[in-house]
Amino acid sequence: MVGTLATTLLPQWRVSAFIGSNIIVFERLWEGLWMNCIRQGKARLQCKYYGSLLALPPVLETARALMCVAVALSLTALLIGVSGMKQIQCTGSNERAKVYLLGTSGVLFILTGIFILIPVSWTANIIIRDFYNPDIHVGQKRELGAALFLGWASAAVLFIGGGLLCGFCCCNRKKQRHGYPAPGYCVPHTDKQRNTSMLSKTSTSYV
Repeated sequence: MVGTLATTLLPQWRVSAFIGSNIIVFERLWEGLWMNCIRQGKARLQCKYYGSLLALPPVLETARALMCVAVALSLTALLIGVSGMKQIQCTGSNERAKVYLLGTSGVLFILTGIFILIPVSWTANIIIRDFYNPDIHVGQKRELGAALFLGWASAAVLFIGGGLLCGFCCCNRKKQRHGYPAPGYCVPHTDKQRNTSMLSKTSTSYV
């Protein structure tokens, strides 16, 4: 969840590229989902939020929406996963419900990774395409920012964590199918059956 939120908020999605004669190393441009920042030399970093929502390009609007959905899914998956832990008594002593909660949390984590991977990879594809496009001016070309790499790393962690939770849920379901009977089912003891049968035999013999 922390990586998802950081990827959404960081402005380093697109950073200025220093290629050819464009070697203005005293000025760096950062472009994110919510703001763009500029730093000139050792001066203070200045950031400005995007003024109009309708004036944004469709790619940026779509990336915003997908990342917001990813943050919401990660928070929901975290809450469901915490509720499914054995130390939490939200579901009482029902182990099957806890296993299903963990499996649901794993699926939501995987969906979160997909929702992160789509805008991050899409933005990276546009940056690389424009970088090698000779029709675009050198000053308008950008490079991959740190937020994109953080998004890829967060998606990988979410895929791994969600896969582990789903695997844990599947293994527990197999154990419940081929394991012992449910706790509410009482199995009669053989010793009591033997004692009752012996008493019945002795009573019939006296009769």
